[in-house]
Amino acid sequence: MDVIQIGILGIAGTLLAVQFKSGKSEYGIYIGVALSFFIFFCILGKLEIMIEAVKTIGNYIRMDTVYIGTLVKMLGVTYIAEFSSNICKDAGYQTIAKQIEIFGKLAILVMSMPILMALLETIEGFLS
Repeated sequence: MDVIQIGILGIAGTLLAVQFKSGKSEYGIYIGVALSFFIFFCILGKLEIMIEAVKTIGNYIRMDTVYIGTLVKMLGVTYIAEFSSNICKDAGYQTIAKQIEIFGKLAILVMSMPILMALLETIEGFLS
């Protein structure tokens, strides 16, 4: 879908959710979550294009494919953590949202450790 269509869909969904906020607020949350998942699945199609582009760049650079795979996983963790956190914030659970954000950051840090260690070993090889 085009960005304009997603924007219009988001605004329409938000206005619809606001209509339910005064009476049955849980319906507004359900509408927001359903709309978020719909947009998420629209983004997945675009991510496939990005992954192919990153693989092509990796072929030109001739670097280890493990690093590219790790970078793509980090991108996925970042997006999922942000997505989940925002849904929790919209539902009014800011504490859970912050915990999801912290977990996402720590997961990325753990995933990046092998790359950091390889970089440090390369630097050590240059210095000795």
